[in-house]
Amino acid sequence: MRRSRKVKILATLGPASSEEVMIRRLFEAGADVFRINMSHTDHPLMRTLVERIRKVEKDVGRPIGILSDLQGPKLRVGKFASDSVELTPGQTFVLDDDPAPGDETRVQLPHPEILQSVEPGHRLLIDDGKLQLKAVETDGHKIVCTVVAGTKISNRKGVSLPDTDLPIGALTDKDRKDLEAVLATGVDWIALSFVQRPEDLAEVRKVARGRAALMSKIEKPQAVTRLAEIIELSDALMVARGDLGVEMPLEAVPGIQKQITRAARRAGKPVVVATQMLESMITAPVPTRAEVSDVSIAVFEGADAIMLSAESAAGDYPVEAVATMDAIATQVEKDPLYPGIINAQRSEPEATGADAISLAARQIGETLKLSAIVTYTSSGTTGLRAARERPQLPIIALSPVVETARRLSLVWGTHCVVTQDASDLDDMVDRACRITYQEEFGRAGDRIIITAGVPLGTPGATNMLRIAYIGSDGMSGL
Repeated sequence: MRRSRKVKILATLGPASSEEVMIRRLFEAGADVFRINMSHTDHPLMRTLVERIRKVEKDVGRPIGILSDLQGPKLRVGKFASDSVELTPGQTFVLDDDPAPGDETRVQLPHPEILQSVEPGHRLLIDDGKLQLKAVETDGHKIVCTVVAGTKISNRKGVSLPDTDLPIGALTDKDRKDLEAVLATGVDWIALSFVQRPEDLAEVRKVARGRAALMSKIEKPQAVTRLAEIIELSDALMVARGDLGVEMPLEAVPGIQKQITRAARRAGKPVVVATQMLESMITAPVPTRAEVSDVSIAVFEGADAIMLSAESAAGDYPVEAVATMDAIATQVEKDPLYPGIINAQRSEPEATGADAISLAARQIGETLKLSAIVTYTSSGTTGLRAARERPQLPIIALSPVVETARRLSLVWGTHCVVTQDASDLDDMVDRACRITYQEEFGRAGDRIIITAGVPLGTPGATNMLRIAYIGSDGMSGL
């Protein structure tokens, strides 16, 4: 099965989509990668979901990626004597370390790191910003605030701190246990929440030891400030627009989305645009026109993947949501303006052999109107460099490593095939032509361009280009 679009679709699994038959339907509707949200998934269910995805993968004969999304720190206020209280803008309200139930004047904030880090003038956003407080006095044990906007606060509501750099890492004890559990199942991607600084990635890398690729979720202003450093230490990025929209002005989020997408593309790192893309399809069979435009903008920007959250995890129309996203993306990529917009965002290649080869492959392929770029990739790096160029041609990524193929299923434009390493140059060309023919990317008489590393099987040694004809039997011609 081959897709008719280059952008990938990432679908979250949940109560509406945890059965094997539904996972299969979501794949057939267009899902390329499945997300398991560890905020709502225990270890037995996680293992069951991985097993079901791998069963579907075996049945359909296509590599399918699995993303495990770690919960990260959850900062919440304590409880109230009456479960909730009404506040008035302008009044004083205190967050402190007293475990006594809260009232109209105060409530516990059971996070000493917040009490010790917030400074006067910092904002505290409660319940996704529905209540906005501003610190006026702090002493390490309490934060005296003024109510800026909003009127209600209730038990265990979340706290966001857009102005405060918290001295805590991105991993909680729960995350560490979840990380070990998901790595044992062989998931392909780990999404890390609450990234503030590049150092937050170090512990996950140490634990993962290359067993899974690391995706940083950009959801805090502090991460945007240090974006370049975070990109350098990440394998991929996610634009987590929901949390960004809480901690930053809503009107700033579209520009930040574009900034992150382009920065990731320059670095040759995959980027996922996420949150509320087809939100109305949780309860409706069709999206709003605004949502269609939102999805199309991410595709026009050249994002590697677009993600469904509750739409596919808990909505009434999970298959329809995936099919709708597939239809929108396919139509955008057929738009006559699409190639020009994608090309205008192209950045200069890095001064490496792999980048030079990838640039040349795209230019030759588009100039000669070849059928496909076929790239041999063991570690996945060559496939990433080919995708960075955003060629008009399909990219067929051939790898002897199934884990590499699964990771590349998230990457723009790549059609991944697991195959044995070529034994010599003739076998390399024959294999590329045969697979292109079998996967219906080329017919007899068509030409393809092949990139590989010589000596064969050497990771990161891409140094060769070869143009080949597809013969009448699918093997290489002259």
